[in-house]
Amino acid sequence: MTERDVMEFDVVVVGAGPAGLATAIHLANRIERHNAEVARTGQGEALSPEICLIEKAAEIGAHSISGAVMDPKGLDALLPEWRTMEPKAPVEAEVHTDYVLWLSERGGTKLPITPPPLKNHGNYVVSLNKLVQWLGAIAEKKGIQVFPGFPGAVLQRDGAKVTGVQLADSGVDKHGKPKGNFQAGGILAGKLVVLAEGSRGSITKQLIADLKLEGKNPQVFGVGVKEVWEVPAGQCPPGLVVHTMGWPLDSKTFGGGWIYGMGATEGGKNLVSVGLVVGLDYRDPTMDAHRQLQRMKLNPKVAAFLRGGKMLHYGAKSLPEGGLFSMPKAFGDGFLIVGDSAGLMNSMRLKGIHLAIRSGMLAADTAFDCLTRRDFSAAATGRYAEAMRQDWVHEELWRCRNFHQGFHKGRLAGLVNAGFAQLFGGKGTFWSDELPSRAGHTYMQQVGPYFGGRGKPQVEKLPEDGALTFDKLTSVYSSGTQHEEDQPCHLVVTQPDLCSTRCVEEFGNPCQHFCPAAVYEMEAKPGSKHGVDLKINASNCVHCKTCDIMDPYQVINWVVPEGGGGPNYTNL
Repeated sequence: MTERDVMEFDVVVVGAGPAGLATAIHLANRIERHNAEVARTGQGEALSPEICLIEKAAEIGAHSISGAVMDPKGLDALLPEWRTMEPKAPVEAEVHTDYVLWLSERGGTKLPITPPPLKNHGNYVVSLNKLVQWLGAIAEKKGIQVFPGFPGAVLQRDGAKVTGVQLADSGVDKHGKPKGNFQAGGILAGKLVVLAEGSRGSITKQLIADLKLEGKNPQVFGVGVKEVWEVPAGQCPPGLVVHTMGWPLDSKTFGGGWIYGMGATEGGKNLVSVGLVVGLDYRDPTMDAHRQLQRMKLNPKVAAFLRGGKMLHYGAKSLPEGGLFSMPKAFGDGFLIVGDSAGLMNSMRLKGIHLAIRSGMLAADTAFDCLTRRDFSAAATGRYAEAMRQDWVHEELWRCRNFHQGFHKGRLAGLVNAGFAQLFGGKGTFWSDELPSRAGHTYMQQVGPYFGGRGKPQVEKLPEDGALTFDKLTSVYSSGTQHEEDQPCHLVVTQPDLCSTRCVEEFGNPCQHFCPAAVYEMEAKPGSKHGVDLKINASNCVHCKTCDIMDPYQVINWVVPEGGGGPNYTNL
């Protein structure tokens, strides 16, 4: 049995995104104010808890791709003085112009009215990469022990009670044998563990399944694929926000695109974020979000923003879009779940940063109460759920609680449903109760053998010119993704025989389409039933978790790779 070092902490935060960092910063602020009051009055007991935050990326922010629109409401609550702080908060531009384009294959039309959820005046275009780095530096200054490059692999539990986190081993070869640089992952024992892994976090997913914490509805995910471009000055002004609807997605597929003007960097580069979200409840086994983004860029209305530019970065991320009734129970004995891991996203507004930050603050308030009372039981952590219900977070999520589910019957039904929500503040006939929801892989299962037996679908070849459109391998190169080649595959296929038998017959191996990073490849294998076998290019993985979500048999299990592996996003 492997011996592991054990380090004792009071609070362990897993994940250094907006939610995890907000948890750490706000908890440090609460403790600082408490201790100042104790010193002033001489009453009470000062606190000096040990708090650590671990992150699987090699550096804070390396797994957070640039280009998002942030509602400042969360940051205003966390750091009210953020607009005047030094160093300055890395917001790229305040939104001054926004509109919606309804795209067709050959062009598009600007909608005369911007739907209220897509109005962004007062919001900010941000580089999430820079924002997370900035928050990370604040956390460290407040005495939080921040450990990048240390992924949490396994939760330590005593029955339903979470007692800590085991870090991933390093220095293990692809056969599972220790190498000369082997180091066993230590155990971070914690009285309270805050799970902020992001969407479809690997240890959060396991905890939810083991303790049956699922919400009323199964979670519905989308995948966002995005690129950051450098374009000529003035071509896409900073603070411009354009959302797109319609083409290239068909009327039965949920999703939409965006173009955000990010402004100029210190090095003089004028940046634009362009991307597309595709709901992972489509029924087409050949759906390929990366390919759809390339198609969208061929539209002249979109291409006009990018012409003469250069693609700098590419990335992909899954998004929890199920809403309020798909959120899991987010507390228990010794643990809290925050941010995307808890399903906190407003899919109607395409925003989650402010909700992640606020959930981290509410978790920190709960953690502070637990520390002062020395009680980390489910009864104590349950105050987090009650605080959430009383907060503006719940109010916002209530208004959009069935937004994605309304599109299960197609785009027209979804838009009508959303219209009722706007007219009646979420209290219209369509939204009075939760609508049924289906996880993405169960939708695909309804398709049956190749679209009901109509034969193998044909996928049209796109012109990948290397200037406006790119193949997946070129895109992956632009993500900066690197993994140690000689390590166990972190994409664990529990029943590999399915890939070359049933999956070939029933779905045509959709993994080679739904993965936005060319991880899964079917290669020729003479002698096998269908003449093909699965090859996994794990070093390409950009950590979006789409495969874990969309595999129709649910036999792909995404686990953390060796620390520091994955994409390396920067905003130059």
